[in-house]
Amino acid sequence: MIVNCPTCKKPVEWIEANTYRPFCSDRCRLIDLGAWASEDYRIPSAAPVSEDDLIDAIEKTQH
Repeated sequence: MIVNCPTCKKPVEWIEANTYRPFCSDRCRLIDLGAWASEDYRIPSAAPVSEDDLIDAIEKTQH
């Protein structure tokens, strides 16, 4: 199977011998890791819960 490198879009063969898959190289893998580390990529989530709401929820489960 051929996939595109997520970083540079170069075609990459998806085989066990390719230790960088899905990336084409260690360089592209590190660029992607750096993007996650610098928070360029984010996983969407619900709005943060306030501390007061969290305490209220915990108290309700304990009664």
